[in-house]
Amino acid sequence: MLGAMEGLLARCRVGFRLTTSTPQLSRSLPHRCQHCAPGRGQRLVLSRMFQPQNLREDQVLALEARPGNLTCKSQQLMLQGGLILPASPGCYHLLPYTVRAMEKLVRVIDQEMQAIGGQKIDMPSLSPAELWRATNRWQLMDKELLRLRDRHGKEYCLGPTHEEAVTALIASQKNLSYKQLPFLLYQVTRKFRDEPRPRFGLLRGREFYMKDMYTFDSSPEAARQTYSLVCDAYCRLFNRLGLQFIKAQADVGSIGGTMSHEFQLPVDVGEDRLVVCPSCSFSANKETLDSLQTNCPACQGPLTETKGIEVGHTFYLGTKYSSVFSAQFVNAHGELSLAEMGCYGLGVTRILAAAIEVLSTEGCIRWPRLLAPYQVCLIPPKKGSKEAAAAELVEHLHDHIVEGVPQLQGEILLDDRTHLTIGNRLKDANKLGYPFVIVAGKRALEDPAHFEVWCQDTGEAVFLTREGIMELLAQVQVA
Repeated sequence: MLGAMEGLLARCRVGFRLTTSTPQLSRSLPHRCQHCAPGRGQRLVLSRMFQPQNLREDQVLALEARPGNLTCKSQQLMLQGGLILPASPGCYHLLPYTVRAMEKLVRVIDQEMQAIGGQKIDMPSLSPAELWRATNRWQLMDKELLRLRDRHGKEYCLGPTHEEAVTALIASQKNLSYKQLPFLLYQVTRKFRDEPRPRFGLLRGREFYMKDMYTFDSSPEAARQTYSLVCDAYCRLFNRLGLQFIKAQADVGSIGGTMSHEFQLPVDVGEDRLVVCPSCSFSANKETLDSLQTNCPACQGPLTETKGIEVGHTFYLGTKYSSVFSAQFVNAHGELSLAEMGCYGLGVTRILAAAIEVLSTEGCIRWPRLLAPYQVCLIPPKKGSKEAAAAELVEHLHDHIVEGVPQLQGEILLDDRTHLTIGNRLKDANKLGYPFVIVAGKRALEDPAHFEVWCQDTGEAVFLTREGIMELLAQVQVA
């Protein structure tokens, strides 16, 4: 048993190293349940989770109205697991598991953005039409904008992005000095886009969450340094999540500017076609190259093609927006200069869905370790079974973990549906992708008690005592 435990610990440590989180940022307080035992306010039970359970395939198809809409793995898994429910075409209810995962992702994003000097703000979703007309994007983006009028006839859009709004914000500050720059302002908010064909669940919808950062520098050289700084932060983010990615040269599109890169997760369901050179570091969205080009422009080696899901995009904007709104600062010579800008997006809900698409099997969700809604699921024996006496041991184990591994407070879920067999509950736990599932079966009645511990990353199980479980879980890092 000792050798098996050491092997499991060694393999799980690989995952721990990938997902080390920054400890200085506080985690959210654990939920409290009205049915918990006295003094055990952190005990969470599955029976009270708001989560549609045991959805049949035909029910899932009916939810999306047309069977052809279920065209990717992440969409089907998230629907079947009760993580999302469709509200209208391209819009979804995000249910508790998904919200927990998203909050963890936002915390990791906050850590990386603030580590490079980012300051978090929150701008209105409702954006006046005059701002967009000033940059000509009211006409340029056409039907992509969700537009509306208020009772006074004033036109607005629900912002898909905020270049105009943030530049007007900076322009309103009339006494900015070069000594105050750079500004790296970012937000995590809902965005809106009138997609003609919403599809793939959270991968392409009309309403979604995005992290958008806008930077203001005193010179083109400084702006390019900031651009590299943010791109490096994106690379660290995806590495922490354990996601393989491609940083590809990209077209600037309707955002504009003179330089752009996409961060893509390679996967067959991706809508973007990418070219990569195996001989050097060159990669690009295929749309940026001549259709007849087959060799790498950097080293003339052959290019290989793959598909990807865009999860991040960076732009060097120069003075495209600051010149329109007169976003200026006083330079070292006492003269007014236009701020050099960049903008940087991360699709928050898209990262969640894309990670599930990349990491999961056909029937079971697998999360980046840092983003798993709950780290541990405890499965007590079935009521009335021979092992039922071990049920109390599971509760004691729960409380022991909470007290001995403080970072797991609020991260342990007790599957109290003891009318179901252990096998059925283990199957559900496997589908939802808890990193660790701990089962009290026959060996829980031994002295000392041994619990079956499943590590979902490796698909392995080992029997551990309470002390062995504590040693394993003490290494778990959470966002």
